[in-house]
Amino acid sequence: MSKQELRFAFIGCGGNARGHGRSVAGVENVEIVALADPSEGSLNNFKETVGLDDSVETFSDHDEMLSAVKPDAVVISSPHGLHFDHIMSALNAGCHVHTEKPMVCTVDHAKQVMAKVEETGLHLMIGYQRHLSPIYQYCRKVVLSNELGKVNFVTAHQSQNWYRNQQGKWRQDPFLGGGGQLNDSGSHLIDILLWVLETSPDTVFAMIDNLDIEVDVLTAMTIKFDTGALCNISIVGHAHGGVSEDFSIWFEDGGLFVRGGQLTRQEGGNAPTTVDGDDLPKGGNKDEAFIELIRGERKENPIGVENGLRVIQLTEAAWQSADLGKPVKVDLS
Repeated sequence: MSKQELRFAFIGCGGNARGHGRSVAGVENVEIVALADPSEGSLNNFKETVGLDDSVETFSDHDEMLSAVKPDAVVISSPHGLHFDHIMSALNAGCHVHTEKPMVCTVDHAKQVMAKVEETGLHLMIGYQRHLSPIYQYCRKVVLSNELGKVNFVTAHQSQNWYRNQQGKWRQDPFLGGGGQLNDSGSHLIDILLWVLETSPDTVFAMIDNLDIEVDVLTAMTIKFDTGALCNISIVGHAHGGVSEDFSIWFEDGGLFVRGGQLTRQEGGNAPTTVDGDDLPKGGNKDEAFIELIRGERKENPIGVENGLRVIQLTEAAWQSADLGKPVKVDLS
């Protein structure tokens, strides 16, 4: 039986979008029919990179594209501060939505998106690809199964040369970026922490340094969860070299440690052992997962609107804590 035919459009056609484009274009019976971006150069580069011909319509305005083309689904890779408008436009046009992270940049906008998704019955998936990573799927399984006992402490670290690399670009613009490094790459770290632990943050105390720009670059954050578990998060946006990310979970009876993309497990007083190969669950591609969701081949949304809401709730609380200089309760209402 042939796969359901789907017509895809893209809002935002910069470098990030092209990876999505290649993935989407490679799926059976999926056609990219339209692109929207105010930059003609980005539109042309997208078409060349993905291998699209001139039959694919291009637009400078996303609303005009949605009205003229009426696609089945939209991939959003625009600047963060534009996500809310682009998501709501796509949902109002009857399109399923795959949006890059962060979903939106305020809690109020997240709640409006959630209500619109419930109203329309359409699918919205967020590009937090770590949910489809075998390593983090394994960590979540161990946490939820309680096989190593209660989680006592977590540390999460991310560093990259964000401050220098993004100078003069939209990611360091307060509106377009919707915040700084914490709301950009740091958003991935916040998301995977909340997803793996599947628990709610109770209190957060954050210290933030913007250096000499308008948005946050360095963040040191401590969280207490409603289970009593404690967590330290370090978001380092002023580092040399490439991206570095570490994630550690200490349980009553052992630990899980992600270092350089490798996972080790420690039980009791035994030495840590590497977890790989057949010990890990099967991973996935986020664009393919989105298409499977639309087609009904995937029963559950792996990265739904509730994940986007939880991330911005904790992020807003961290910004508030840093402004006030004291711990604050995380508002999860």
